Parts: sequence; C-alpha cells; structure tokens
Amino acid sequence: MKIGLVLSGGGARGIIHLGVIKALNEQGIVPDFIAGTSAGAIAGALVAHGYSPDEVLQILLKTNFLKYLRPSFSAPGLLKMDKVEDLYLQLIPHNSFAQLQTPLIVAATDIAQGEIVYFDQGELIRPLMASSCLPGIFAPVNFQKRMLVDGAVLNNLPIEPLLDRQADFLIASNCNPHSLDKPLNSTRTIIERSLLLAVRNKTQERLQRCDIVLEPKEVGRYDIFDVRKAREIFQIGYRCALKQPMLLSSLSKK
Repeated sequence: MKIGLVLSGGGARGIIHLGVIKALNEQGIVPDFIAGTSAGAIAGALVAHGYSPDEVLQILLKTNFLKYLRPSFSAPGLLKMDKVEDLYLQLIPHNSFAQLQTPLIVAATDIAQGEIVYFDQGELIRPLMASSCLPGIFAPVNFQKRMLVDGAVLNNLPIEPLLDRQADFLIASNCNPHSLDKPLNSTRTIIERSLLLAVRNKTQERLQRCDIVLEPKEVGRYDIFDVRKAREIFQIGYRCALKQPMLLSSLSKK
C-alpha cells in the first residue's frame, strides 16, 4: 500500500504537521510521498530531507527569521525573501528534490498565468520559497520564467499529485479548521479570517477525498504568525494524530 501525506499551508499553524508526523512515525506509519503547500511544503521538505520532527521544532525555536528578510523598495511586495535562500541552503545543502529521502511535491501559484504549479524535480529551494511567498507581504519568486507566489492561493491541500502517483491511502494534516470562536477585534484578524475562509472553501472537497483527516480545532486559536508558540502548536498536532489509534494502527500493519 502506498501512503500519501498531504500538508496544508497556514503559517505558524503548520507546525502541527511536525507533531502529526512524529505521532505517525511512532505508530510505524511512514509516508511513501509527501505533498505540501506553504508551511506544509517547508515541514515536508525538512522531514523528507531526513530531519526528525523534534529536530525541525528545535530549528524553528532557535532561528531568528527576521534577519533573513529585507525591505522591498521596488518589487511588488513589502519584503524580499532573497536571504531566506541562504537559510535553506544551510539546512538542505544539496538543494535537490532527487536527494530527498522521501519523494516530495511542492505546490506554488503562477500569479501571472493564474495556475497552480507542482514541483518535484530539479532545484528544491526556489520552489520551496515560492510556495510560502504570501502575496502582498513578500515579493514574488521568479523561477523557470514564472512569477510564483504562495500555493495556497489556488490549492492549499494538494492531493492531486499524490493521486497521480497512485497513492492508495491519503492522510491529510490540515491546520485551518473551521473555527468561528476567535475574537474579531482588529483589522488584522478580519483579514486573516477572510483569507482562511476563502482557503477553507476551496479545500473542503479535497478533505472529503482523504482517508484520514487530522484537523485539530484548537489550532484555530493561534495566529498564522505565532511562531513563538511553536511548542504548543507542535503538541496539538501530536495529540490529534494519537486520537485515531485504531485507524492508524490498522494502517501500520498493512
């Protein structure tokens, strides 16, 4: 049986993916393919490279991400991600899809052509940067004659490339639950809620096609920029994956 693991985007909320993967691994479940968008692509790439979920968590806790961002004065975005490439090269020096321990598919959006693009071969880091390039905040990433931004614009749960690879069983880790209990008391929270609702609307049908959906409601309490709460978010994903022991246990024996 071929197992596909799909990881959604969602900023800091995507740290739940690391907890989910840790719980799956502890139960003997190792995906044959990983597909991800934005934060899901980043988590997927680091795990596919060979880092354990706990090691990735420590990287997140120790890294000052602000020093890798710089203002954009001419490009269409507030910040440039150029220096982020240096960080990724430190973490994944080979910069190659082919050298990953687990096959990975990264989703990004060609903003000029209005189409989703999947990357699974050749250079790894530029597509990874593009997949998490939030429009308006970061200047688009130019790669292979395309102007690329966050994959979540068109596909925040990229199950299609896993189905194309004939995955028999799909596990989805989604960090954007349908949660309406968070106070809407600022412009930022209104914008964030609007974006999440739009993403959720496009994701619902894909979630229904997955065999297991891990979608902890409590992660909805966190902002997409809450990296400082990484440990808490990690544990939410870990506990969520452990709540389905019967399904996951039967899967690990197949």
